[in-house]
Amino acid sequence: MRLPLLLAGTISVALVSAAALPAKQPRSPEQVAAAALAAAPVWDGHNDVPEQMRDRRKNVLQGFDFTDTTGTADAASGTAAMQTDLKRMRAGKVGAQFWSVYVSANLNDQQAVQATLEQIDVTKRLIARHPADLTLCLDSACVEAAFRKGRIASLMGMEGGHSIGSSLAVLRQMYALGARYMTLTHFKNNSWADAATDAPAHNGLTPLGKDMVREMQRLGMLVDVSHVSEKTMLDVLEVARAPIIASHSNAFAINHHPRNVPDVVLDGIKANGGIVMVNFYPPYVVEAARLWGANRDAEEARLKSLWRGQPDKAKAALTEWEKANPMPKGSVKDVADHLDYIAKRIGVDHVGLGGDLDGVETTVVGMEDASTYPALFVELARRGWGQQDLAKLASRNMLRVLKSAEQYAATQRGAAPLENPATSF
Repeated sequence: MRLPLLLAGTISVALVSAAALPAKQPRSPEQVAAAALAAAPVWDGHNDVPEQMRDRRKNVLQGFDFTDTTGTADAASGTAAMQTDLKRMRAGKVGAQFWSVYVSANLNDQQAVQATLEQIDVTKRLIARHPADLTLCLDSACVEAAFRKGRIASLMGMEGGHSIGSSLAVLRQMYALGARYMTLTHFKNNSWADAATDAPAHNGLTPLGKDMVREMQRLGMLVDVSHVSEKTMLDVLEVARAPIIASHSNAFAINHHPRNVPDVVLDGIKANGGIVMVNFYPPYVVEAARLWGANRDAEEARLKSLWRGQPDKAKAALTEWEKANPMPKGSVKDVADHLDYIAKRIGVDHVGLGGDLDGVETTVVGMEDASTYPALFVELARRGWGQQDLAKLASRNMLRVLKSAEQYAATQRGAAPLENPATSF
């Protein structure tokens, strides 16, 4: 059957036109990363700007410009410039930040409680000074609202259980003041939990430590297992009924620092629904940097013995050793290796980012400050991470975890607060 001439011509033209159309071009890694970050801004799990306010400025904000901190280096004291400011956070596509209200674990309980209160105060004051850019958030609904308004949702996390002085009552008051996670230890054990970098004292969590986890989850405060020992991590997973976090830790299988998360705990975090937020500090990222640190410690001990009673000579000699033996810093690719490992082992739903910026003196090359997150997303896109996976990494996983913690806390509203005896002074 012959088609009418006009119809046949139309079909012929259509076929030629379709053949002439170029095939849909695949998106570049840069385009995939940009699309992911436009859909879901970065939610970083750990930034130590509040510590910088205390160390550099004694918590006095008058005269401090958080818009641009690139000029904050002090050559006389050897202090480097800060790694975070509003300008670089905007460039880095940061939409939410857990600010760490860290205080030293060398303080006694009462000093630590006071110092933590002061850090909460300075953080709130810093946020209040920049209402066009920062919004203090206490829940997931506020974070989502901040995303819509183009502001940076600002939450607070305590780094170390010493911040509450072993008191469930103080824990509740810190939550009331706005703390939304607590890292159970810092570098030292406390009276109820073992740290990763201290000699074991409790075999994980004590009975009070387990009650701390229960009470945190009753309130809706996230339990953070960065800095704690493997046994403490396992004890937390046994007690937890809501998802937990590791706010700034990496994969132990790649770097054997005790601060990192071993496979058995990764598997437990998957079952728990939690998240591991990967850190940018070379000794936690790059195994060669961890080994360098051990060699440096050994050299320092040797020089102190060699120049016994002459600390200036020992210090000068160590400086020369460091110049001759620089720490291998690694790069963005090394951070991506940790994310790849964790995602392949327990799933992309359980990864996040916790850079530890302004809490470390150096980072891997390419992740030096708050502007650099997009470079990591481009590297992951090159490795085959799709837009949806990158959006989960950026903030959707953390949003899910916080919502789950809030939902669990809602089921506990009728439960009485847990108690422990007050300390007699």
